Amino acid sequence: MDVMREANALEAAGKRILHLEVGQPATGAPKGVIKNISKLTKERLGYTEAFGLECLREQIAHFYLVNYGVEVPTGRIAITTGSSGGFVLSFLAAFDSGQRVGVSAPGYPAYRNILKSLGVEVVEILTDSSTNFQPTVDLLRNLDSPIDGLIIASPSNPTGTMIDADNLNMLSCFCEEREVRVISDEIYHGITYGKKAHTMLEFSDQAIVVNSFSKYFSMTGWRIGWCILPIELVRSFECLSQNLYISPPTLSQYAGIAAFDCIDELEQNVERYARNREVLLKELPKAGFNDLASVEGAFYIYA
Repeated sequence: MDVMREANALEAAGKRILHLEVGQPATGAPKGVIKNISKLTKERLGYTEAFGLECLREQIAHFYLVNYGVEVPTGRIAITTGSSGGFVLSFLAAFDSGQRVGVSAPGYPAYRNILKSLGVEVVEILTDSSTNFQPTVDLLRNLDSPIDGLIIASPSNPTGTMIDADNLNMLSCFCEEREVRVISDEIYHGITYGKKAHTMLEFSDQAIVVNSFSKYFSMTGWRIGWCILPIELVRSFECLSQNLYISPPTLSQYAGIAAFDCIDELEQNVERYARNREVLLKELPKAGFNDLASVEGAFYIYA
């Protein structure tokens, strides 16, 4: 965000800026969301309960049943202030100061920054093209000391790579056997290219899943996301949420409900990303970038 501030200042000064500093879709919120929200702005929008509107949580539960074949009780679904709020609450609920959490490198910097601010030790898991820039059971076995938690992201930021079903299952089994809490960042689900993204919930009910309306739903500024929690963390997560955030933004929650009726438009966005991906995969090698990650999802190319 520091880079974004500088870029905005240059743009305000008349410079032409190509904004590559934030993971933000070029598309705006779906038309159905905007139409729905224009009606709600005349309503009184007060607090909701800390875990959000029940009707939104029901929509999310239905989404997981239809897309992944996984039944998720609404009581395990928490609406959050974006995925960022979800990560803060998840880390607070799952880890104590001094514990060790594995994070892939390269990876999203905010994981490290939030964990460090909470006194949690960040354990770098160095990945490369041989592991598809993703953690593997072998990499976890070779760590110097055991870890208490593991953060995974599939598709990932910044590589766009994914963890297939077999490797997700192996990671899940390895971590459950050792009581390692997995937090699965799934905010790029829906933006994939010829390969299905699998949720960690298919393999474990002990993982925390973090998702958001920012990427696939193209609603970054609405600051609305969700977490799916193991039953034993629900109450601590709820207490933290109601004290730190009171409740998620009410208007954005209604926007989230409307977004689930806009899938056709959202799939058109993904088709646009796919076309852009093909152009870059063709042209980047001509510019000397020959060592590219597999780019199976999200809207990044790691070169």
